[in-house]
Amino acid sequence: MSTESLGPTLLQLARTAIAGEFGIPAHAPVPLAATEAPGFSDIPAALSQPGACFVTLTQQGALRGCIGSLEAWRPLADDVRANAVAAAFRDPRFAPLAAAELERTRVEVSLLTPAEPMAFASEAEALAQLRPTIDGVIFECGGRRSTFLPQVWEQLPEAHQFMAQLKQKAGFPADFWSDSVKLSRYRVEKWKEA
Repeated sequence: MSTESLGPTLLQLARTAIAGEFGIPAHAPVPLAATEAPGFSDIPAALSQPGACFVTLTQQGALRGCIGSLEAWRPLADDVRANAVAAAFRDPRFAPLAAAELERTRVEVSLLTPAEPMAFASEAEALAQLRPTIDGVIFECGGRRSTFLPQVWEQLPEAHQFMAQLKQKAGFPADFWSDSVKLSRYRVEKWKEA
C-alpha cells in the first residue's frame, strides 16, 4: 500500500480526536478521497500496526502546538489520536487550545521512519552528514533529548544553526559539544490540511 493514501485518514483521526475533547463534531472534515484509492482496504491494517508520528497545529502559519513519538510503540491510529490531543492541550509552550480556536487551526501529521544512529568523530563531521529538508534529527546527551522534524529546516536552513537550536532545545548552550553526544536521523512523510 502506498502510504500516500493514509494521509487524509490520519488528518481526520487527529482533528476528530481534538474535537472530541470539546464534545463537538470535527468541522471542516478532510476529504477522504483515500477511500476510493487503490489499497484502501490496507488502511485499517496500517492503522493497527505500530507507528510513530508527530501532530503539528498551526494558525495562520504560526506554530500552535506540536507533540509526537520518536519510536513506534503503539498502533498508528492510537499514536495519532494521543499526539493530536497532546499537541492541542499539553504542549508546554502554549496555553491549551480553546474550542473557539479549532476552526482556524490547521492540522499536520508527520509519519516517521525508524531513526538511524549517525557515526561521527566531531561536531563538524556530524554537521557535514546532515541533509537539510530531508533529515529529522534526534540529539541525545546526559539523559536529555530533543528533536527537530525535517520541516524545521525551513526556518533554520544552515546545519550549524539547526544543530545550535537543537542543543538549546535539549537544555544545552548553543556551542556545547561532548564526545557523549549521540545523533540519530529519520525522514517523514507529512500531510497538512488545506
